[in-house]
Amino acid sequence: MKKRLLCAVCVCLLSVGSGMAQTQRSMTVDQLFSLIESGSNVLTAQKTGVDVASRAVEEAKSKRLPDINASLTASYNGNVLMTDRDFSNAKGITQPHFGNSFALEAQQVVYAGGAINSGIRLAELQKQRSENAVQITRNQMRFVALGQYLELMKLNNGIKVYDSNITLTAKLIDDIKSRQKQGMALKNDVTRYELQMESLRLGKRRLEDQKSIANHQLCNTLGLADVTIVPDMNLEAIDDNLDSEQLLQTEAANFSPVLQQSAIDVKMAEQQLKLSKSELLPKIAVVAADNFAGPFTYDLPPIDKNFNIWYIGVGVKYSLSSLFKSNKSVRRAKEQLRLSNIAHSVAAETVNNNMQQAYTMHKQSFVELRTQQKSVELAQQNYQVVSNRYNNQLALITDMIDASNIKLNAELQEVNARINIAYTYYNVRYAAGNI
Repeated sequence: MKKRLLCAVCVCLLSVGSGMAQTQRSMTVDQLFSLIESGSNVLTAQKTGVDVASRAVEEAKSKRLPDINASLTASYNGNVLMTDRDFSNAKGITQPHFGNSFALEAQQVVYAGGAINSGIRLAELQKQRSENAVQITRNQMRFVALGQYLELMKLNNGIKVYDSNITLTAKLIDDIKSRQKQGMALKNDVTRYELQMESLRLGKRRLEDQKSIANHQLCNTLGLADVTIVPDMNLEAIDDNLDSEQLLQTEAANFSPVLQQSAIDVKMAEQQLKLSKSELLPKIAVVAADNFAGPFTYDLPPIDKNFNIWYIGVGVKYSLSSLFKSNKSVRRAKEQLRLSNIAHSVAAETVNNNMQQAYTMHKQSFVELRTQQKSVELAQQNYQVVSNRYNNQLALITDMIDASNIKLNAELQEVNARINIAYTYYNVRYAAGNI
């Protein structure tokens, strides 16, 4: 019985351990963007909005079709009671009891002051706006996911730097312990480097925890179950050969979905103004009707016959109240158009500023990388010099620790500078609207 219980516990522990282990998944930037397309709930919701807007266009176009109404009734008619005006001399008149009626009426609007066309155009612009909103959301989600992706890459590289320095520090601790046994080093020297080792291990653990958080957030952004994402990106492929700032500004002005969205808002305001003005114009329609009914009850005694009446003509309708009501909506529509034009100008300024900033920061990132590369070179030289002096008992253990910290910080900054180049490059593409 005890053996069975022990086996069951072992099986449970193995299953829990296997459930906790995350599978690794190598991922390029292209794969990252593909997963955004299929896994982002925000993007899916925006695409659904396009379908709704398409139905609205169909609904607006249906207003061009004629209105046709038909009615059919059957009734039981009671006898007629006729009296004088003072309700005296009541007299009953028998009439046919079965009544029937069939009516058919059709109406085709031929002129509505432009209201129908403006309504259709407004619905089409709303569809364009929904489609453009999908592109805006796609760019935003790609940029958010890319930021998480690069952060994960930065943390992975940072952990590698810590591992390298932990290995180096462990070797130094072994050397110092060996020197201590030979009477060439103090116990305090060993203690200092062991403290340095604990500090490195703590720094590595912090990066590992941050990596776990960043990986979880990226999985949620991509709509993935928890897997360990391993970024696969060639940082060396990103060079400084961007187009000139002027060409990029032109590209942003032509293709930025943010700017296109504000331009659509201006067009929608123009159509809304036309729609408001249409209320001041008459409505003209061609009408036709046919009525087949019986009996004829408008004569005494009633005539037990079916009769058919039809007509066709032109109807004109004009709302006199629009003269003092619709003018207010026209003024409001004009103000909305003016506001939309101002908003479009503000959006153009924002896109221009964002592009200029993104372009400048990308150029700066290469200067930072060269600076950090030089810092790493100097830090390594300094570490080697201090290490040689320490081995010759010409430097203190504190000098070695300071040199190690400087070297570690320089290496971490170089890693961050390389990844920052990738970030600033995609920030330029994001500002241009085609990430």
